[in-house]
Amino acid sequence: MCGRYTSSQPRETIAERFRVAGPEGYTERFNLAPTQKALIVRETDGAREALMARWGLLPQWTNDERISYKLINARAETLLEKPAFRLLVGKHRCLVFADGFYEWTLLRDGKKQPTHFRLADGRPFGFAGLWTCKHTDDGKQVESCTIITTRPNELVASVHDRMPVILPVELEQDWLDPEISKEHALSLLQPYPSERMLATAASPLVNSVGNDEPALLVQDALAA
Repeated sequence: MCGRYTSSQPRETIAERFRVAGPEGYTERFNLAPTQKALIVRETDGAREALMARWGLLPQWTNDERISYKLINARAETLLEKPAFRLLVGKHRCLVFADGFYEWTLLRDGKKQPTHFRLADGRPFGFAGLWTCKHTDDGKQVESCTIITTRPNELVASVHDRMPVILPVELEQDWLDPEISKEHALSLLQPYPSERMLATAASPLVNSVGNDEPALLVQDALAA
């Protein structure tokens, strides 16, 4: 599962990394949580587009926004089995812009210690995601997304039994291309190599979604 992540790179980095202009409403985030706005990149009519989308999928067939809390992640192994995801795999694939994610370890004293996982070179990346657009009864258009997860690599396995799919740069265009087959798209959903990642203890104040600042990435920075 991926329930919290960081998207802390400046707008200029978005343009350089994904060859697309950063959208209005993007801000650097150090503790991005479900139902908040996530930056996604998708391909439409042969061109890349970046936009802010609600994290937590809102399917066309429901008006209950609470369901989005249950659809923040999608398991790679069952994408074609779940009604909320199977129709999106073909043409509604996206990248979710990030530079790290959190998972938690339960300590002996009952407290939860967050760990921040990132690429060893510190560069931003794209989670494999799915997106949809829902028109509400009051005429609003709601863009939403989910992050796909897979089995963990050796680094993440020490903390959790799932990890978000981080796509290598060379595979991002394949994932975005709506013309490739579902079978090929699904074959891309593999654990990212552990030797190309780092894990560091983060501040326990990550546990509260109200905390969102750079010092969260330092274990003891906000302990006082």
